[in-house]
Amino acid sequence: MLLRSDPLRVARSFKLSELTLNLETQSTLRSSTVPKFCLQNPFKNMIPKISIVVPVYKEESNIRPFLARVEPVLEKMGLAYEVIFSLDPSPDRTEDVIREEIQRNDHIKLLVFSRRFGQPAATIAGILACTGETCVVIDVDLQDPPELIEQLHAKLAEGYEVIYAKRRSRKGETLPKRVISYIGYSVINRLSDVQIPRNTGDFRIMTRRVTEELRRLNESHGFLRGLVAYVGFKQAYIEYDRDERFAGKGNYNRFTGSFKIGLNGLISFSSRPLQMMAMAGFVLAAISFLIGGWYLLQKLIGVNLTPGLSTTVLVVTFFSGVQLLALGLMGEYVGRIYDEVKSRPMYIVDRKVNFDD
Repeated sequence: MLLRSDPLRVARSFKLSELTLNLETQSTLRSSTVPKFCLQNPFKNMIPKISIVVPVYKEESNIRPFLARVEPVLEKMGLAYEVIFSLDPSPDRTEDVIREEIQRNDHIKLLVFSRRFGQPAATIAGILACTGETCVVIDVDLQDPPELIEQLHAKLAEGYEVIYAKRRSRKGETLPKRVISYIGYSVINRLSDVQIPRNTGDFRIMTRRVTEELRRLNESHGFLRGLVAYVGFKQAYIEYDRDERFAGKGNYNRFTGSFKIGLNGLISFSSRPLQMMAMAGFVLAAISFLIGGWYLLQKLIGVNLTPGLSTTVLVVTFFSGVQLLALGLMGEYVGRIYDEVKSRPMYIVDRKVNFDD
C-alpha cells in the first residue's frame, strides 16, 4: 500500500527500473552476433581511396574469376575501394552474375547502358562515375594481371599522376594483330601531335586530378590512351607480361579491330594526314604536268614513243584511286566534325546499381 507522501520515491523507482532495462538491452545487442556482411565491409561508409573501372560485354564467365583475383589485392592494400562494372547490355548472364556479386560484396557497383555504345564509351562512363582518389582501368578477361594494381598504386607515391602498364610480351595474340599494332603506334607517334606510349592499352592508374581533367574533355570518340596522353602531367610505366584470355573470346574483330583503334587515334589527335594529302596532290599534279610535257614533246618531234591506250588507262585509274583515297580521308575528318557538332552524349545510362545517388 502506497502512501500519499511517496510520489518521489515511486518516480525514482521507475527511473531506476528504466535505466536497468536500457543497460540490459545494450548488453544484449553487444553480445549478439554481427552479420558477416558487415564484417566484410569495414570501409562501407568511407570515400573510396581507389576505384576499379571494368568495362564488360558478354563476359559472364570472367566476372567471378576476376573478382577472385582482384579482391585479395585490394584487401591486402588496406584501402577503401569500389569496383565499377560498366556494362553494355549483353545477351548472356553478365548482368545477373554482377548483381549476385553485389549481394555478396557491396563495394561492387554496376552501370548499365541503354544500348551498346562500345568499350571506349563504357570506360569513360566508369571513370566519370568513380569517386575514388585514384582510378584504375582494367579489362575483365585477366589478360592484364590484377596483382599489378598494388605496384601501380605504390609508384604513384613517387610523385606521378599516371602510371600505365607497358606490355613486355603478348601471349595469345595473332601475328597480324601484332604487326598492325606495331605499325599503328609508329604512324600515330610520327604524325600525331600527342605521343602515345607504345605497347600499352587502357590498363593504368590515374589520380583524381587526371580524372577531373578528363571530365572537361567533351569528345565523342573516347580514345582513352590518347586522351590521357593529351592531358599530360608526370607519367611513368611498369612493364609486365600479358597473359591469354581466361575464358571466352574477345569482342574485337581480330583483323579490323586494331586497325579501327589505330585510325581513331590518328584522326582524333592529328591533322597531318590532310596536310600529307595536300602535299601528295601537289606532287602528283607536278608529275601529271611532266607527263603532259613529255607527250607534247613527242608531238613536236613527230615521234610516238608511247603508243597505245594502256598508258592512259593506267594513269587515269591511278589518279582516280588517289582522289578516292583523299576523299575518304577527308570524309573521316568531316564525320568527326559532324559527330562533335551534334553534341550527342557519348553514352546513356539506363540504370545504376549500388550507387549512392
